[in-house]
Amino acid sequence: MDSGLYAAYTGLLARTQALDTAANNLANAGTNGFRAQRDVFREVLAGGLGAQTSQVGDSVNGFGVLGGSRVDLGQGPTVATANPLDLALDGSGFFAIQTKQGVRYTRDGSFTRSPEGVMQTAAGESVMDQSGQPITLPSGAVEVSGDGTVSVSGGVVAKVGVFKFPAGDLTAEGANRFLATGTPTPGDATVKQGALEGANQDAIHGTMQLILVQRQAEMLQKALNVFHNDFDKTAVDELSKV
Repeated sequence: MDSGLYAAYTGLLARTQALDTAANNLANAGTNGFRAQRDVFREVLAGGLGAQTSQVGDSVNGFGVLGGSRVDLGQGPTVATANPLDLALDGSGFFAIQTKQGVRYTRDGSFTRSPEGVMQTAAGESVMDQSGQPITLPSGAVEVSGDGTVSVSGGVVAKVGVFKFPAGDLTAEGANRFLATGTPTPGDATVKQGALEGANQDAIHGTMQLILVQRQAEMLQKALNVFHNDFDKTAVDELSKV
């Protein structure tokens, strides 16, 4: 079979999968703490060559196919809110929160104080300190220093946990939460009080990327149609000679 068909097919498969990634990135461009997914490619040798592989065969049949996506840990823009319980991270790291499914990690620092004084997310999930315990805030004015130390009315009560992982150890769950498979290490991010970090995917570049991937997919679809039409013509011409 013509190697061009393999190239067009693997290209279309990769671009179709990349469309999902680009669409998800664009849809979450306004989500606090969102981390965009970036495509990861690998090379695969078209099967069926067996022991007859050669340098030419490798060059013709080795195509880059989408091997999945990886979390982009790049920094997002920080916006001031003046809310003392809003926290943004500048640098590497994630906040740890206790969910019903276990500990998860996020860059969304839009926190509140529960009636019991527990520092929590908008969904009521506890924010963890550096030792993995929930943070309880007594009544009073809250101040958070750059290293995450939390003080209330001048007295230190806790230190917000900031942890980091390699991008490959993080699995996205929803828009801005992650499950970590590796062992966390202390993050080196600076905590900014009264601010929130936005997504590291802006709407303009997200839209441009989506349009680009759509056009690439359309071109590869047309290429596949050319190959199919050519094969149909060849089949008709050859069969008529039998």
